Amino acid sequence: MLPLMAAGDQNAFSSLSAASVVSISALVFTVASFWWINARQGRLETWEPQSFAAICHGSMTRLRLPLVFHNTGAKPIVVQDLMLTFPDEPASHLPLLWTSSPSRLQPGPDEEQELPAGFVVAGRQAQQLFIEFEAPFSGLVPEARDYKVRIQVRVGHRRGWRSLLTFTLRTTNIIYPDRYAVYINAPLELTKEGQEKADAALLEFLEGQEKGPSTKDETKRRDSSNDEGNAGTDV
Repeated sequence: MLPLMAAGDQNAFSSLSAASVVSISALVFTVASFWWINARQGRLETWEPQSFAAICHGSMTRLRLPLVFHNTGAKPIVVQDLMLTFPDEPASHLPLLWTSSPSRLQPGPDEEQELPAGFVVAGRQAQQLFIEFEAPFSGLVPEARDYKVRIQVRVGHRRGWRSLLTFTLRTTNIIYPDRYAVYINAPLELTKEGQEKADAALLEFLEGQEKGPSTKDETKRRDSSNDEGNAGTDV
């Protein structure tokens, strides 16, 4: 009888242990799922903008970027401040500060602008904002080349400035630096055919400069001068 009772107790203990493991696992899974869905702190992320607006001269540099902010977690993220720096440039170049949040990318006199203010990115949500960075007398007048640019952010749940995005700003595309205009932030590459046409047009222009005005053009100018003289005589 004793061996049978011992075997029965052992089977009951094994069944109880298995049930306990299942119950604990279910509890852990429930708590973890609740935390993941409702309480997990995520990351703030953004991506390289495909366009930008810029104006650059000796006393002021201003950039406007269309940025999409995405919160990867469940808890909302409070964005307190933003800043744009040029990490590969000399330290004497001041960072560009967040100065306004305009309503569109294209600058204009009738646009709506808001002063910089903290905003919230809800959990697992994304939102687009136009962020304008500016620094008077920043010491940097962008040249026609690519720049490494870094956007830094201050968020409510962390201390200090943190790197949000590093990308290439192609100021080569800026045609009118003293005019606030929109440009594509992509490398402008000509096809082989387009490059050949551009080279041919440049060569033709240079040859025309070397030869001076053509005989046909000179004849037209002489005829025009004669016509003007005749008109004066008729009066």
